Amino acid sequence: MHRLGLVGRAERKYDEAESGYLGNAGISWEECYMYSSNSNRSGAASAQVFMALFAVMLVMGLGAMALPAAAAPFAYVANGGDGTVSVIDTATNTVVGIPIPVGREPFGVDVTPDGKHVYVANRGSNNVSVIDTATNLVVATVVVGNVPINVAVTPDGNHAYVANAGSSNVSVIDTAANTVEPTVITVGSGPVKVAVTPDGKHAYVTNFISSNVSVIDAASNTVAATVAVGNNPRGVAVTPDGKHAYVTNSATNTVSVMDTATNTVEAATIPVGTSPRGVAVAPDGKHAYIANVISNNVSVIDTSTNTVVGTPILVGDSPSLVGVAPDGKHAYVTNLASNNVSVIDTTTNTVAATVPVGSNPVGVGIVPPSAAGATPRL
Repeated sequence: MHRLGLVGRAERKYDEAESGYLGNAGISWEECYMYSSNSNRSGAASAQVFMALFAVMLVMGLGAMALPAAAAPFAYVANGGDGTVSVIDTATNTVVGIPIPVGREPFGVDVTPDGKHVYVANRGSNNVSVIDTATNLVVATVVVGNVPINVAVTPDGNHAYVANAGSSNVSVIDTAANTVEPTVITVGSGPVKVAVTPDGKHAYVTNFISSNVSVIDAASNTVAATVAVGNNPRGVAVTPDGKHAYVTNSATNTVSVMDTATNTVEAATIPVGTSPRGVAVAPDGKHAYIANVISNNVSVIDTSTNTVVGTPILVGDSPSLVGVAPDGKHAYVTNLASNNVSVIDTTTNTVAATVPVGSNPVGVGIVPPSAAGATPRL
């Protein structure tokens, strides 16, 4: 419990500082968490009744219409403040359907390669919700470690790695059975993000408190290397060719670049905005997008030169995580404090749309258009 409290307070302290509005209102994340815990207990029965009624409506054909098979990708956004996931139709950049109830304080999101399921790490309820994208209903809830912050699905879709910040370990979910494998991988202190290499052989885990990255050998699920980076690393993303990993260092306002062949850090770090958190590399590998929480902007790195190009892109308040669409044309940035998502046109590096979502959006995962026939029911 002591460890859970320590890391939980550290993580929420950063959220409070980064979002600003909570502190201005005199409300701490701890108070919000206690309130949500009590209210969620009283609301559990209502949620169950709602889900039952919604299921009946689907069976009776009263739910809603299926979307066309040629629909654009859908972006799934975890709303940490209200325990839901919003679904954005990227063709229209509008939210479709009703928010999907998941666990408490949902944070990280990832999508299976076939697009049929979305995995959501719920840091407030110590579990992972599994959403069926054909129905947009939660079909499984998997108990993991303490304070699960983020989740990454392997390229073959067989496993999901979950970073448990409170217990300083990584849980491995068998996605066929949606059960946790017996082996729990001990990593550094306060793991907050996971990224798997395109060949599925390694997983990179940023450890916020110990300021390093654990490299997991996926064949044995053991730590093969521990690499020191900048202070308080948050995000990590691996390039499509698997040769480099980009790590955001929130306390030093820099990005470290790791050579995955040698698991060493390149000498020069890349200066970005204030308190960088999320990072995503474009599908063509040419650019990395960095969400800077305090400076409310996104830095764009040219990966061929490892330098920031252009002017930082102004987005909403407290941008947290980033997801790039499969075609690479747009990047979706969740804005924690303004309760919306900024859509960046990657051709011009300007904001093309702003989409209102739920309370305190954090994680974002994008389902490709070919997934599950692209016909989710909403």
